[in-house]
Amino acid sequence: MPRIVLLTPTLDASGAEKQLTLLATRLPGAGFEPHVVTLPRGGPYERTLAEAGVPVTHLGKKYRVDPWAFGRLRGLLRELRPDVLHTWMFTANGYGRLAATKGGPKVVVSERCVDSWKGRLRRGLDRALIGRTDLLVGNSRPVADFYEQLGYDGAKVRVVPNAVEAPDDASRTVEAKAAVRAELGLGDGPVIGTFGRLAAQKRVDELLWAMHLLKQVDPRVTLLVVGDGPERARLERLAAGWEVTPHSRFLGHVDDAARLWPACDVAWLASGFEGMSNSLMEAMAAGLPVVASDIPANRELVEEGVTGRIVPLGDSVAFTKTTRRLLEDPAAAAALGTAARARMRARYGVDAMAAAYAEIYREVLGGAQKPIATG
Repeated sequence: MPRIVLLTPTLDASGAEKQLTLLATRLPGAGFEPHVVTLPRGGPYERTLAEAGVPVTHLGKKYRVDPWAFGRLRGLLRELRPDVLHTWMFTANGYGRLAATKGGPKVVVSERCVDSWKGRLRRGLDRALIGRTDLLVGNSRPVADFYEQLGYDGAKVRVVPNAVEAPDDASRTVEAKAAVRAELGLGDGPVIGTFGRLAAQKRVDELLWAMHLLKQVDPRVTLLVVGDGPERARLERLAAGWEVTPHSRFLGHVDDAARLWPACDVAWLASGFEGMSNSLMEAMAAGLPVVASDIPANRELVEEGVTGRIVPLGDSVAFTKTTRRLLEDPAAAAALGTAARARMRARYGVDAMAAAYAEIYREVLGGAQKPIATG
C-alpha cells in the first residue's frame, strides 16, 4: 500500500487543515497509507485523525527558519520512506520540497489561496522550488491560474476543489433552527451569519457597516460573527462606534462551527481574495441563501441568482440591499438555498475529493496514463 506523508504547519481548526483531515481519514479506503506530519504543533483536528487511526508526528519547529526541525523532517522522511510527500501551505511547501532528496518521494504541493499577499521573497522561493515539484494542486481554478502565472507549467497543475460534508435533512427543520438559536441566546429576528478567520482579507468591517445600514430597516436583525483572528479587537471597536454592538454577536472560535449555520437566515462573505471558502461551502450545504463578494473563487461556487447572490467587492450598500430583498422574500431565499445545497451535494462531496487526490497520487507514481480533469 503506497504511503503518503501529508505535511502541514498545524492542525488548527481552519479551512486547509480541515480539508487535509477529511482527505487523510479517507485515504485508507482509497488504498493508501496516510501519515500526517506537522511543523510546530498539532491542533483540534489531531483528535479526528487519531479516531480514524491516522498517525501524527510533530516536528516541534520553533523558529521561522529552523534547521533542527528541518533536520528532523529529513530524518523522518528517511525513516518512513513515503511514496508521496504531499505538502500544504507556504511554510510546509517550502520545508517539504527542500527536505525531499533526489530519488526520494514524489512531491505534490497544495496551494489553497490566490496568494496575492506574497512579496518578492516568497514568490522568488516559490519559483526556485518549481523544479522540486512533481505536481501542484490548487483548490480552485483561480488558484491554479495564479501559480501558472508565477511560472508553473500548466501540464503539472491540477485543480481539486475543497470538499464539504452536507448536513442531513434533520438539521434544516424549524425545530433544529429553534434549538440552535436557543443555545446561542438569539431571538426570532433575522440572523445573518459570517464565519471564518477574522483577518483583513475577510473584510468583515464592510459587513459591520452593512449591518449598521440594515438595522435601520429592521432593528431585530443580528449579525453572528463566528471565528477569531488578528482583526477581532478592531472589529469589536468598530461595532461599538457604529452602534452595531447590540445587533452583533462575536462568538470567537467555535469547534464544529458548521453546526451553527441553521441559526441563520442568510450567510455573508465579503473576502477580497480566497482559494475556495470552506465557510461559504458549508453555508450553501446547509441550504442557506448566500451573499458573497464578486471575486473569481466565489463566482466558481455561486451562480448569481441561481445558487446565491454575488455583489460588487467592497460594496456594503449592495450587501444591505440584497440581504433586505432576501429577508422580504422568503420563498426566493429558500429557492436559492435549496439550489445551493443541491450543488454542494452533487459536486463537492468528500469522497469525490479523496478520489481525485488518489488519482493524482497514482499519476505521479506512474499509474495514470493521462492528466486528470477535476473541478
